[in-house]
Amino acid sequence: MIAAMPQSLFACAACFGKSDSALAKGMNWGIFSLLAVVVFVLGCFATFFIYLARRAAATAATNQTPPVMPETSSKPTLSDDKHIRILV
Repeated sequence: MIAAMPQSLFACAACFGKSDSALAKGMNWGIFSLLAVVVFVLGCFATFFIYLARRAAATAATNQTPPVMPETSSKPTLSDDKHIRILV
């Protein structure tokens, strides 16, 4: 029904070019506020991943202790040449 009766449409003040109207100012504030939200969320993601990277680096640094040698027992082992006795 609407397609059968075409009428001309008028552009709003922001689209038509009147940039000093209240509608254009409101639209600009809306764009800037949404842009601020996007920047804030992306900043939070970046901060979180920087935190994870620093935490992983700190954990890796504390885990780099030299390996502790096991205590040797008083019993001779097969790897000690001076304690091996060959029984014939």
